[in-house]
Amino acid sequence: MEHHLLGRTGRLVSVVGLGTWQLGTDWGDVSEADAHAVIDAALEAGVTFVDTADVYGDGRSEQLIGSYLAEHPDAPVTVATKMGRRVEQVPEAYTLEAFRGWIDRSRTNLRTDRLDLVQLHCPPTPVFSDDAVFDALDTLVDEGAIAAYGVSVETTAEALTAIARPNVATVQIILNAFRLKPFDEVLPAASEAGVGIIARVPLASGLLSGRYTAQTTFPESDHRTYNRNGEAFDVGETFSGVDYATGVEAAQEFARLVDELDTSAEGGTTLTPAQAAIAWLWQQPGVSTVIPGARSADQARANAAAGSARVLGPTFERGVRRIYDERFRAVLHEKW
Repeated sequence: MEHHLLGRTGRLVSVVGLGTWQLGTDWGDVSEADAHAVIDAALEAGVTFVDTADVYGDGRSEQLIGSYLAEHPDAPVTVATKMGRRVEQVPEAYTLEAFRGWIDRSRTNLRTDRLDLVQLHCPPTPVFSDDAVFDALDTLVDEGAIAAYGVSVETTAEALTAIARPNVATVQIILNAFRLKPFDEVLPAASEAGVGIIARVPLASGLLSGRYTAQTTFPESDHRTYNRNGEAFDVGETFSGVDYATGVEAAQEFARLVDELDTSAEGGTTLTPAQAAIAWLWQQPGVSTVIPGARSADQARANAAAGSARVLGPTFERGVRRIYDERFRAVLHEKW
């Protein structure tokens, strides 16, 4: 597994991490035993970065990670969590007092005295321009409650505002073969500032796995059913905001790119479309780590294997850009 520096945290982390939204809710039910098996498989495969949030299952994801790490206290893993989505989404909710309460809850869930990395979880846009918010976060670092802080954003404009903050360590942003806008300004600005980029939704909610058809259905408790049109939260979090039918067709085209190219991992194993999508991302300049989710141990191992893939090359790169330009640029590029 390759490792990259995680921005201003100063930590080296695996280029493929583990996103744990699936271990909370919103993707169907996952048992505690299955969740522990997913984490175990990921760490055994070389993953050293795990991302969660206090809102995933209202803390269940954090609790599952905390119980696993209590059983494996020597596991070499950096855990990032997120805060701020459990309250009404108004700027005035983001105060030092509120942060202390949210962080104390996460520390309890994760069974730790100090959180490795805390990210504001896609807060209202004015929060990114509020000096008091970042002063409060600095206070929590000084007090030892958190080691570092970052932000998770919906838009490139929010990312650029955050990157200009002197102590923001990381920016988490939707980034995948169907969502290329952050490459224009966000990644160059982050690289220049020394801010880490955490790429979330790397498979466009599973589209880039190439396994879905126009007839595929998802459970009612899965956000790919109940948030397809943005009914519950930002539509960009579900299928990256891509129209599902168009996304299925584009994913089939992406899979053909993988079939046509010599995209073998070290050791000669042919990459799946999902592995190629993950590998292509971490190989982009400025990307610190990519955080695909997993609902099974096999899926976690398969995702982690993408962290040892060799460079996919310029022909593959051109193919990805062509699909985006032909299918998505006109309808998506200016939205986020």
